[in-house]
Amino acid sequence: MGSVVPLAVLLAVLFLIAVRKVGAVRLQIWQIVVGGALAVLLTGQISAQNALAAINTDLLVFLFGTFVIGEALSRSGYLFHVAYRIFGRATTVRRLVLLIIIATGLLSALLMNDTLAIVATPLMLYYAARFGISEKLLLLALAFGVTTGSVASPIGNPQNLLIALDGGLENPFVTFFVYLAVPTVLCLLLAYAVLILRFRHEIPEIPLVHLCEEITDARLAFLARISLTTLVLLIGIKVVAVLLGVQIAIPLPYVALIAALPVLIGSEKRLDVLRSIDWRTLLFFAALFVLLGSVWQSGFFQPLIDNARFDLTAVPVILAASVILSQFVSNVPFVALYLPILTQIGVSSRELAALAAGSTIAGNMLIMGAASNVIIIQNAERHGMTLTFREFAEVGIPLTLLQAAVYWLFLAVIPW
Repeated sequence: MGSVVPLAVLLAVLFLIAVRKVGAVRLQIWQIVVGGALAVLLTGQISAQNALAAINTDLLVFLFGTFVIGEALSRSGYLFHVAYRIFGRATTVRRLVLLIIIATGLLSALLMNDTLAIVATPLMLYYAARFGISEKLLLLALAFGVTTGSVASPIGNPQNLLIALDGGLENPFVTFFVYLAVPTVLCLLLAYAVLILRFRHEIPEIPLVHLCEEITDARLAFLARISLTTLVLLIGIKVVAVLLGVQIAIPLPYVALIAALPVLIGSEKRLDVLRSIDWRTLLFFAALFVLLGSVWQSGFFQPLIDNARFDLTAVPVILAASVILSQFVSNVPFVALYLPILTQIGVSSRELAALAAGSTIAGNMLIMGAASNVIIIQNAERHGMTLTFREFAEVGIPLTLLQAAVYWLFLAVIPW
């Protein structure tokens, strides 16, 4: 076994993420992870060459492309304009909550849940202020919607993208849809039921009258629409091509980059868009890969894997490990650690689908279970609103247990 320094640094990072403070200084999560990556680099636990190799550039490229599209949609006002078309039919608070969960769940399958978390948080705060609705109810609806809905798509969240890129799946879109679409729809409805039950005494019985917000930048909105349409079309073409046995030379991560080109090339506000995208999240993931690369390189986990007394590839084990351990290391680092184990042993598409489901719904249990939760809360705090650990957990824990049972039923019990 190699050095224990990388593991000690990882544990220190997790502790700091939990407390978020050093003395009187309040730290942000990306700062803590970057500090951990610098610690293993400066102490020689991983070489600069290996650190660069550990960074999954495909994931960062895909995130960058979707962040550009999401920022253009928000900055141009097109997001609020489209929101009227989607949510304007919600005449009651209950219907609005249901539409938020379903719509953000479906959209997260295309734009990635972190992107939806960034662009939709201001929309939730807008609705809360306009209609006198608890902002906590709407923020939780957004968090559960983008997390749960992203399960059924290989580009729904970063950990699913890791599985799609490195799991050896021949057609990730079809695999995710076949195994995860139906239980994900059921889990979205579960999220609605649990939220309505929890906030049943805080939901105002008032009719909702929506206003159609004007587009503030027509050209940028036009380009953002082209980018979004291009993203959907390219993904659709890749899915159909695989079904027809035709090889498409464009790698999945570069689909998002190509889709972002209309905004990057055609908009005079490209620099404003680039300055405003969430660079901290991109830095967070890059640093995270370096830190976890040093941990894996230390050889600490390999003996534990070889001597495990239970089947690491069994669906119930994958689901349980994903939900529990993701609370300590977050779901992306968990998948980054667990996926090489599974691929080394050899697993089927069903087990990889269980890894995607378990690691993703783990984000519904506690705030630190998913980066999208942190994004939502950090954005809300900039506007003077927040969700506490307890407020999230009292809804998230029972919801996650119910959702895990649904995925266990579909992936391990039903013979299909």
